[in-house]
Amino acid sequence: MTPEEKNIIHRVISGDINAFEELVLANQKNVYNLALKMTKNAEDALDISQEAFIKAFRRIAAFRGDCRFSVWMYRLTHNLCIDFLRKKAVSKQTALYFEEECGETELSRIPDLRELPEDSIIRREKWETIAKAIDSLTLKHREIITMRSVLDMSYEEISSALGVTIGTVKSRIARARKSLMEILKERGTFP
Repeated sequence: MTPEEKNIIHRVISGDINAFEELVLANQKNVYNLALKMTKNAEDALDISQEAFIKAFRRIAAFRGDCRFSVWMYRLTHNLCIDFLRKKAVSKQTALYFEEECGETELSRIPDLRELPEDSIIRREKWETIAKAIDSLTLKHREIITMRSVLDMSYEEISSALGVTIGTVKSRIARARKSLMEILKERGTFP
C-alpha cells in the first residue's frame, strides 16, 4: 500500500467520508472494466461496481494494508462477479469493452497514428478476433488473461487478489495463453 493510500484510508476511518471519493476515482475504471469483462453486460457491471465500492466503504476498517487498495478492490469485485455469475446465466456475446475517460464505452484498441488506414483496419480486425477468442475461454482463463494482460497486474497482485500461490498464477497464465493460441490457430488468425 502506498503512503498516499494509507493516509486516505486513515482519513476515511477517522470519519472523513469525502476522502473515500479519492479512492473511488483512482479505481473506478478498473473495477468497472473487470466487472464488464466478467459479466458481459454494461448495466450489470455498473451495478456490481457500485456494490463493490459500497462494500469497500463499509469494510474499510477491515482493510489490513498488506496489498495495494486496488488489489483489494479487485478481489471484492471479483467475488461479487462470481456470486453474480452463479445466480445468473451469462450471455455468450461479448467483446473487450472499456470505459473511456469521457465516459463512453467502446471496444478497446490501441491506435497507431503512423499506420495507413488499411493497416489500421487489419489491426482492428485482428484485435476483435483476439477479443472474441478471449471471450470463448473458460471463466478462469479469461479472468487470468484479463488480470495480467489487460489490467497489467503483477504475479504477486494476482496471487493476492485470487488467494492462490504465485506458482498457481503462473501455471494458470501459461494454460490460458496456450488455450488462447489454440483457439486463434483453429480460427486461422495466426499460424
